[in-house]
Amino acid sequence: MKSERPLSLKLPRLPERSPVKITIAIDPATYAMLQTYAVLYRETYGVEEPPTELIPYMLKSFLENDRSFVRARRARASVPEGA
Repeated sequence: MKSERPLSLKLPRLPERSPVKITIAIDPATYAMLQTYAVLYRETYGVEEPPTELIPYMLKSFLENDRSFVRARRARASVPEGA
């Protein structure tokens, strides 16, 4: 069922890319959430993407928006090796 107004998903429409295969083990509840997200993605953007194509971009978005991780990563990058 399509909603009348477009959703504002956290993950934007994926860019064109070469296919990449990944294998992960997840619990059934997480898999169900990924399937639901893929349905909402299709309804929002009109393009069907399997969860395996969405996961890398979801993970990247999560890491880029984790403020503690971003600060720690910057701090590590600014420390010279061997210091």
